[in-house]
Amino acid sequence: MAATTRDSRRVAFLLPSLAGGGAARVALNLADEMLRRDLGVDLVVCRDAGPYRDQLPAGIEVHVLRRGSRLRARRLALAASGGNWRALARPVLLALRDTPPLPFLPDLSDWLRRARPDALIAGKTHTNLVALWAARLARSPTRLLVTQHSVLSREIASPKGRRWRWRFVAPLVAATYPSADAIVAVSDAVADDLCRTTGLARERITTIYNPVSIDAAQALAREPIDHPWLAPGQPPVVLGVGRLRPSKDFATLLRAFARLRAQRSVRLVLLGDGEQRSALEALARELRIAEDVALPGFVDNPFAWMARAAVLALTSRYEALGNVLIEALAVGCPVVGSLCPGGPRELLADGRYGLLAQPGDDAGFADALASTLDQPLPRETLEGRAAEFATAHAVDRYLAAAGID
Repeated sequence: MAATTRDSRRVAFLLPSLAGGGAARVALNLADEMLRRDLGVDLVVCRDAGPYRDQLPAGIEVHVLRRGSRLRARRLALAASGGNWRALARPVLLALRDTPPLPFLPDLSDWLRRARPDALIAGKTHTNLVALWAARLARSPTRLLVTQHSVLSREIASPKGRRWRWRFVAPLVAATYPSADAIVAVSDAVADDLCRTTGLARERITTIYNPVSIDAAQALAREPIDHPWLAPGQPPVVLGVGRLRPSKDFATLLRAFARLRAQRSVRLVLLGDGEQRSALEALARELRIAEDVALPGFVDNPFAWMARAAVLALTSRYEALGNVLIEALAVGCPVVGSLCPGGPRELLADGRYGLLAQPGDDAGFADALASTLDQPLPRETLEGRAAEFATAHAVDRYLAAAGID
């Protein structure tokens, strides 16, 4: 589209990086739809690296922030907070290590002062905090939208939550988020948890479900895959998608699959990478299922795998929404979800669009997988549910929250 026809209004997205993760995927989906509507879109990143670097929508303007000095960033955070030593002391000022976005605070503030986009949409807790501090320092008219992509109480209780910057983040969020023009949660469960954990007023938090580009997902689903397990006549494939980290609990999926494999011919594919790869490979060998388990790593097009899988399983211990469930539904792949804190139960309407099992219950997941393989829901039912999460609906709501008609 010619630059002369581009809408003069601009929306910016702030991300720590382009690593393969839900927040980045959501931002790119939203950006793509906004570009289709002729809005100008900026992508502001701390690190210009990650698997999504080669998947940026055409027409997006990328700005890579410069890392500043540790001392200056902390000093500016204190100034932006109005000298609130009590809230900043342990998670920021006295922390041994900075949160990844913090050193980029000075340059982000300078960029906002120069660029003055109509709205800035930030994602992830610490990135949200830095965005709010930068906006205060810049004194820009830019409307600031912070989005909560995680179940905050679970993030704090997780192993990384033992670090100071997580253990004491709730009071900091409570003190900082109210200055946002809009606080967005990706599910009602996330909104309720944010309210309980921080004391923020529930009416200040708006739920906007993560979007999926249905047309793009279905087009990608039709692309060929050269893998022998997906050839006609092969045993059905159970699919897991996500980072190989403890919160996703792929160990439970492996144990559930081992139970299922003892009953019938079936295979398991885990798409994604992470620190638990070696441990999961060792567990597969211990369970004597390694020959029927594949870990191809991160793939550019998971939709082609979803379209050919018999069922997708999400076994997370907690999940803000469960984007991968929506993506699977969009291409007609039956799903089994985790009845964990967060959005899967909400997304699957208490089991109407996919069976649910308790987190960590490998026997329960094995039963749910077997039932789904035997009696999958009709494709039109699955795709109909996914259509409720179409990108256009989410963009309408984000633009309304940003005051952009």
